[in-house]
Amino acid sequence: MALINLENVTMEFPVQAWKSDRRRSSKEEKPIGGQLSSGQSGHMVVRALDRVSLSLGAGDRLALLGHNGAGKTTLLRVMAKLFIPTHGRVTIQGRVAPLLNLGFGMDMDSTGYDNIFIRGLFLGMSKAELKKKADAISEFSELGEFLDLPMRTYSSGMRARLAFAISTHVETDILLLDEAVATGDARFLRKANEKLESFARESKLLVLASHSNQILRDLCNKAVLLEHGRIKAFGDLEEVIETYSASAGVDPSHG
Repeated sequence: MALINLENVTMEFPVQAWKSDRRRSSKEEKPIGGQLSSGQSGHMVVRALDRVSLSLGAGDRLALLGHNGAGKTTLLRVMAKLFIPTHGRVTIQGRVAPLLNLGFGMDMDSTGYDNIFIRGLFLGMSKAELKKKADAISEFSELGEFLDLPMRTYSSGMRARLAFAISTHVETDILLLDEAVATGDARFLRKANEKLESFARESKLLVLASHSNQILRDLCNKAVLLEHGRIKAFGDLEEVIETYSASAGVDPSHG
């Protein structure tokens, strides 16, 4: 079973002691960022999502499109239940693998090997699953004897390698992916991208945010265009890409 259902989801972030003396140089509304408004308490709030309703099931492979700050990452984090919406209802059925931030679920004072279990449990895997997959994860990371050292001794690239290896060995129903999370040197990056593409194709339901039209065309079959936290367009992938490209003033065949 793989299902995501959002009903009138709104996500607001309060801004304490916000003050600005800047004035808009133009009355034209720009497509970037969420909506700024006063909340019920009178404080300024950023409305990152505004009454978003969406229903997805097995076989859906959804592309999230939109300018920076349009609400793509916030929407993914709501779907992952990392954020509790201010208003609305979120229903998720199935195991979710959120590849949103490779730092989530890692302990810098524990060894790399211990973090295979720490992050794996964070992602919903059982200890029995992790024991079976620990060797494969270790081998994919290519960290060797460094797995016996605390993660605080790792470079950022080494930490990302390990987190990526753990995340892509989860058996998942729903994959939530924010941009490219693979990292490393050119050879490892190529290997990681191949693994990521395979992982995405094996998931029952995929939601992917990316600025690369080619990646979206390779992996997705429908799309949502977000603007100021609202759904501006939803449906056929190519039609939504064209709508987004027209608003951005770029050629939809590029990227």
